[in-house]
Amino acid sequence: MILSSKRILLVIAGGIAAYKSLDLIRRLRERGASVRVVMTKAAQEFVTPLAVGALSADRVFSDLFDRADEHDIGHIRLSREADLVVVAPATADLMAKLANGLADDLASAVLLATDKPVLMAPAMNPRMWSHPATCRNRTTLEADGVRFVGPARGEMAESGEAGEGRMAEPLEIVAAIEAQLDGAPKPLAGRRIIVTSGPTHEPIDPVRYIANRSSGKQGHAIAAALARLGADVRLVSGPVSIPDPVGVTAIHVESARQMQAAVEQLLPADAAIFVAAVADWRTADAAGEKIKKVAGKGPPSLAMVENPDILAGVGHHRMRPRLVIGFAAETQNLLENAALKLDRKGADIIVANDVSPEGGVMGGDRNRVRIVSGEGVEEWPDLSKDETAARLAALVAERLLPARL
Repeated sequence: MILSSKRILLVIAGGIAAYKSLDLIRRLRERGASVRVVMTKAAQEFVTPLAVGALSADRVFSDLFDRADEHDIGHIRLSREADLVVVAPATADLMAKLANGLADDLASAVLLATDKPVLMAPAMNPRMWSHPATCRNRTTLEADGVRFVGPARGEMAESGEAGEGRMAEPLEIVAAIEAQLDGAPKPLAGRRIIVTSGPTHEPIDPVRYIANRSSGKQGHAIAAALARLGADVRLVSGPVSIPDPVGVTAIHVESARQMQAAVEQLLPADAAIFVAAVADWRTADAAGEKIKKVAGKGPPSLAMVENPDILAGVGHHRMRPRLVIGFAAETQNLLENAALKLDRKGADIIVANDVSPEGGVMGGDRNRVRIVSGEGVEEWPDLSKDETAARLAALVAERLLPARL
């Protein structure tokens, strides 16, 4: 495990999101990391040092002028003994202090004294996050080498306002920590890869739409696996209920035509992987108002037209990526349909999976795929979607080796 025996120094600043840091400590420790915690005075207004200490199984540090610690310059020792310093939540105040070199409490002194990487998970009101001063501070911190995870969009617990400013969820922060500490080779560094994921929603009227059962789990897992190998991943996602993968640039769309436009705007790229379950058809004219049921008249007829074939469009595009991979979700004649798709759509590889109801692939956590290419068919065993993603990312890295130029 990446975090086994790793030492994390967690700085908890003052904000309602501090309660999430309790779960973050638990998640880190169950992965084998040791966690020491520095709390600001404001953080102690939201969570207690007693609770933090119980979860971290270590003393909680909060006072810059603690006689017992500072006789041996404790803030320097704290900052140097960790493998990574994580700030969660990172408030606008603490970001401003570090960006401007201020160190008037233990948390800011530790951040200024450390020679280790720093990862921040911001959490604040949306207007504070978008304020020019905070934007300047973030730019300064990024230039100084500080990494960020989040913030996410959503409703703020303390104000009821909605926007960008919610702290990333603990598991997202864990994934960012693992990515920061992962010393494995990055064979896809410098490669730009497009991934599509999830379903598309094709409107019938303002209330109803045509869709499918895709959860986006496989596409998002593939995007994350590629990012772990160093790729610059651009994820074009239809409507899903799962968070964006860490380290990936996500573009959110609704319909097939929006997805097509987003993908084409991202060209050129080194590779494109089309995992999204794009609706084959849409209504010819979506109604501007909700279609009302009229007693005795029966359902209205819907005139349907074909949606754009995004995979084929890119497979035959003048800026076609060097590697194009499509997915074939079939309920019958799996290999035959995949082979036809390979040739017709200009793909290098088709990942074929059986999505018949008894298989549990759509919305589930496991997958069993066959890799169909001009070299034949390779059958992979039943794997978790994360394992499938890791294998496919390794295959992409192999295909994009300079030797294949």
